[in-house]
Amino acid sequence: MSEHLPAELLAWLRLHAESLDVEATAALQTVPALGRSGLLREGIPQALGGQGTPLSAGVQAIAAVAEHSLAAAFVFWGQRAFAEYLVHSENADLRERHLGAVLAGERAGATGLSNAMKYLSGIEALGVQARPRADGLTLDGRVPWATNLRPAGFVVAVAVAHEGSGVPFVAALPDDRQGLFRSDDLDLIALRGTHTAALQISGLPLAATDLIAADARSWLPRVRPAFLGLQCALSIGLARASLSAARQRGGEAKAVLGEPIEATTRALEAHTAALLQGVDDGRFVAAPVPLFELRIALAEAAQQAVQLELQASGGQAFHRDPERGFARRWREAAFLPIVTPSLPQLRGELLKRRGPA
Repeated sequence: MSEHLPAELLAWLRLHAESLDVEATAALQTVPALGRSGLLREGIPQALGGQGTPLSAGVQAIAAVAEHSLAAAFVFWGQRAFAEYLVHSENADLRERHLGAVLAGERAGATGLSNAMKYLSGIEALGVQARPRADGLTLDGRVPWATNLRPAGFVVAVAVAHEGSGVPFVAALPDDRQGLFRSDDLDLIALRGTHTAALQISGLPLAATDLIAADARSWLPRVRPAFLGLQCALSIGLARASLSAARQRGGEAKAVLGEPIEATTRALEAHTAALLQGVDDGRFVAAPVPLFELRIALAEAAQQAVQLELQASGGQAFHRDPERGFARRWREAAFLPIVTPSLPQLRGELLKRRGPA
């Protein structure tokens, strides 16, 4: 819950939540602020520089940030997901080079694996290809959307297909590598302070020390529970914030909205409890369907919560009032169904797995 956030981070989020949503002035401060808070270390083994808490602690930390700023929480998710990839990599040299700086908030980690998660479900082909050269591989392709591409320095995870035959793999590409080109920030309607951009990759030389995983097909399902579980925290935090606001602003509508607010709260907390238990006991690795269902249910709970806040606020919600935060939460809620994997993609995957009714 948000009251458990470190005081310095909580004050920073309250000061910059509106700014992070509508422009990028404070965007460079987000990763260092998260690093100073120590929250990036939640869910990371102590032996690797973490707090030694379960993965659910990382989910709770992102949710607490999302109560105040979905933009900051989205950056947190990208940074924390990249750290998880390093934890699960067999490449100790790569982990040694990057994990400490990522957990300290000294360097941004970007999870450019949205395309890979869609590839895993058979939705689209990988957007980056490798071709052999005399002393290794060269990469070409495009990542159309990646978050936390901090101009002050980042490293991004990408999934790569071989030009001919060969097993797809996952690599970590630093921002200063020859052949890696970052676009300007994408012109988003919200979450504009998240350093979200596209990457063009042209003739990029790849070394064996860049490998996160040599076999993407076997590795991606192992990290998918963390990728999706940590992402679910965005919905949890936003829903909690809107439900809290709806309770405070019910006014004359309390008699009508009281039960829907409490029903949505009960559903939200039940889904959250199931998510936290599942990411900790490992059940989602072999059985991802319940995780897909929770991702859908939590996003829908957040949408419902924002609708209830609107109805509880009445006409006041239509005033431009950053202090109230409703307009920002309305924009933030529009993002939850479309962040990869989107709700239509997840529903399509559920239909495929269940077969004809």
